[in-house]
Amino acid sequence: MAQSRTHNQIRQKKLKDYRGSNDGRGSIDLPFLILTIIILVMGVIMVLSASYARAYNDPDKTPVFYFLKHAGFAVSGLVLMFMASRLNTRFYRGISIYVLLAAIFLLVLVPFIGIEENGARRWINILGLTTFQPSEAAKLAVIMGFAAMICSFKEKMQTFKYGVLPFAGVLVVIVGLLLLEPHLSASIIIIAIGAIMMFVGGTKIRWFVAVGITVALAGAIIVGKMGYAMDRIQSWRDPFSDLTGNGWQIVQSLYAVGSGGFMGLGLGQGRQKFLYLPEEHNDFIFAVICEELGFVGAVLILILFALLVIRGFWIALHAKNRYSSLLATGISSLLAIQVFLNVAVVTNFIPCTGISLPFFSYGGTALWIQLVEMGMVLSVSREIPVKNSREKLKKSTKELNNVGKEVE
Repeated sequence: MAQSRTHNQIRQKKLKDYRGSNDGRGSIDLPFLILTIIILVMGVIMVLSASYARAYNDPDKTPVFYFLKHAGFAVSGLVLMFMASRLNTRFYRGISIYVLLAAIFLLVLVPFIGIEENGARRWINILGLTTFQPSEAAKLAVIMGFAAMICSFKEKMQTFKYGVLPFAGVLVVIVGLLLLEPHLSASIIIIAIGAIMMFVGGTKIRWFVAVGITVALAGAIIVGKMGYAMDRIQSWRDPFSDLTGNGWQIVQSLYAVGSGGFMGLGLGQGRQKFLYLPEEHNDFIFAVICEELGFVGAVLILILFALLVIRGFWIALHAKNRYSSLLATGISSLLAIQVFLNVAVVTNFIPCTGISLPFFSYGGTALWIQLVEMGMVLSVSREIPVKNSREKLKKSTKELNNVGKEVE
């Protein structure tokens, strides 16, 4: 009798230890967190270096204007990241469709109340304090919405009715609204991330071939009708043919990249940022990195990004459920796509498009959203130990049951 009572006490203790506090959620993934913070800190430092000359030249701004704003968004973004990491992925799944609908609603508002800049209307003014770009929210919304839809359809993803039509419909609506701004680069990213989510979700390859041909033909027609897009393609093919016009930005970027050499000119010592290179603290900040930190510094940053993406995929592979895995996969893929496309633009590997470098390019709301995305991946990582704990609990319970039978 005493042994049986001891057996029950041990079982109750193990159950209590398993439940613990915080509903069995473990700690966040430290490698992912450390990589995120390192990249963020480096990004804030490079914004100071890249934006100093432009801010100094503006009589209405202090030399550290952009740096202070970006640093403020970085600090507050870290708070949002940790808050996002505390929320359960069940919560994210529950709000996914609402987030997707909200993003579409904001995109609908842009043509009416958006702020026009450089010939494009992409931003919404928030109480005169800052501007918000709904396309950034749309990227995350597509990931969350598609992940929830995939989990709902399950094995039906193999069919055209469920595995293609609903997702294609959402993409057509969002991309159509983005082209009204116009925002071709965001359209490309969202189509790419949507295709990745569908592929991982189980959509058959043959549907990708059919839809891919259709998208390619439609894209060629749309680009052909966009005068600015054709000009950018021409400047990409031969940027030195129009040094004072469409080729100016990419030529100055190539000068910056080439001037850095192997070791760079030194942090803060770059020359192209002195009003030669447009968007030096934003879309073309990687050119400043190459000039000041050289090949070594640029490769180091790309390695850090690669490690962050790989760790994100590792978390996705070890997630406790399908939605969590899809969420981490989508966010990690989005990060990889944006880094690749930004570097490709800066080095003239692809035509010039407005794609920012995550954590480095100046932009408050974009940085907030990126850090919230990192918080979501950390939330997924917090739930990984739950699966392992359940397996250990089952094993321990089985052993205890065997002991109990032997005692009886």
